Amino acid sequence: MVFLLLSSYVFSAKAIELRWQKGETFSEYLDTKGIPQSILEKVDEGDVQFFNEIHAGQKFYELVDEHGNLLQTLIAINSEMQIQLYKNPETKEFEFDIIPIEHETNEYFAKVEVTSILYNDIVAQIGHKMLAARVSYALKQAFNARNFKVGDEVSFFYTQDTRMGMFYGAPHIKAIMIKNRGKEKFICIDEETGRGYDGTYKMEPYTVTSKQKVHYTVGDGGMFSLPLQHIRITSPFSLRRWHPVLKRYRPHHGVDFGAKRGTPIMAIGDGRVIYAGWMRGYGNVVKIDHGGSIVSLYAHQSKIKTKKGAFVKSGNVIGYVGNTGVSSGPHLHLGIYQNRKPINPMNMISRDSKGRSVLKSIVKYEDVDEIFYKKVPIPNAQENKTKLLELLRNQESSYIWKNMQKISKKEDEADS
Repeated sequence: MVFLLLSSYVFSAKAIELRWQKGETFSEYLDTKGIPQSILEKVDEGDVQFFNEIHAGQKFYELVDEHGNLLQTLIAINSEMQIQLYKNPETKEFEFDIIPIEHETNEYFAKVEVTSILYNDIVAQIGHKMLAARVSYALKQAFNARNFKVGDEVSFFYTQDTRMGMFYGAPHIKAIMIKNRGKEKFICIDEETGRGYDGTYKMEPYTVTSKQKVHYTVGDGGMFSLPLQHIRITSPFSLRRWHPVLKRYRPHHGVDFGAKRGTPIMAIGDGRVIYAGWMRGYGNVVKIDHGGSIVSLYAHQSKIKTKKGAFVKSGNVIGYVGNTGVSSGPHLHLGIYQNRKPINPMNMISRDSKGRSVLKSIVKYEDVDEIFYKKVPIPNAQENKTKLLELLRNQESSYIWKNMQKISKKEDEADS
C-alpha cells in the first residue's frame, strides 16, 4: 500500500524507524514537519482519540525522499491498524487516514557458534535481540544452558514479520538443533506458546466437569468488578472493527455498555485518579491507575464525580453515564490499558461481580471444572525437523540482521 500510494517517489525513498518524543503532541509533530494545522480539521472527530494514545518511546516510521523531505508517517494504533499521514503525489498536500497495517512474513535460517552466553552470541552473530530472547525462552525447559561448551553450535529456522523492511513483532521459532559436545539434539517447538520440548510430545491440559460443593463470596473471581450494576454490551472490544457510519475499518479499544443517562459509573478496582476532565472524542473522561502498569478509562460521562489525584476503591461512584464526545447515545465506554497497550476489558473483569454489593458467603452445588493433563503430539514437529535438517544439509547461510534501515529498491540494487 505504501509503495503503490507513493509510486512517483518510491525509487528515491527510504524508511526510517523513530521513537515518539516525550511530551510531544501530534499537533507539535505537525509543526516540526512544517505541515499546516488545518489538516486536523479534516480528521473525523471519532479518530482524534487515537492521538491521545501515542506515547513516549513508541516506535513509528517515516518515509523520506533523497533530500530528507517527509513523504509519509505511519504510527501504529494496535497490531492491526495505523495512523497514516502522507503527502499526496498529485496535490502535494498532506492528508490523514487510518489504514490496516501491511507486513510481510518470511522464513529465515541461522547457525550460531557458542563462544560465551548463547543470547549474547545470537545478538553478536545474527544482530537480532528479540530473536536471541525467543531462542533462549524456547530452550529454557528443554536444555540446560550450563551444558553449552565453547565451539557448540545452535541451528534454527524461524519466521519474522517485517514492516517497511524492519522488524515487526516477535520472531516465531520453528525448530532448533543443538550440536553439543559432538552430539546432535533436536528441540521441538510448540508454535503456539514458543516453548521447546525434548521430544515430539507435550503435556496438554484438558477439563473434566463434575458437580461439587462450592464456597464463594459474591463479587469474587476476577481482577476487576463491573463498572455498572446491570450491564448490556452494545459494542465489544475490537482491534479492527468495520465502522457502520464511516464505512471503513477502525479500532475499538474498549467495551461499550448501554445504559440510561445518569446511571452511576463505578470504579472497577482500587486506584488513583490520574485524569478527570474533557478529552476530545471521548467527552468527559476519568482515568484510574490501578498499579502494575494497568489504567482504566471511563468515557462519555454526563457528569464526573471525582477529581485528579483522588484515591478510589472498587465500587466507588466516579461519574454518571452520558453521551458526551462522539457518541450516538448514552453509554459507557470502558477501556483498560496495560503498559499503555489496549486489552479486552472483559478478559479482566469478573462476570459475577456486582460492583459495591455486600460480600456474602454462599454454598452451592455447581459444575466444577478440574484440569488434567494428557500426552499429545506437538503440531508440525516432524515437518519442522525435516525442514531444518534439509537447511543444514544444503549448508544454508545465516541471515544477518545488521541494517535495519530499509533503503529504496534503487539503492538496494546498487548495493547488490
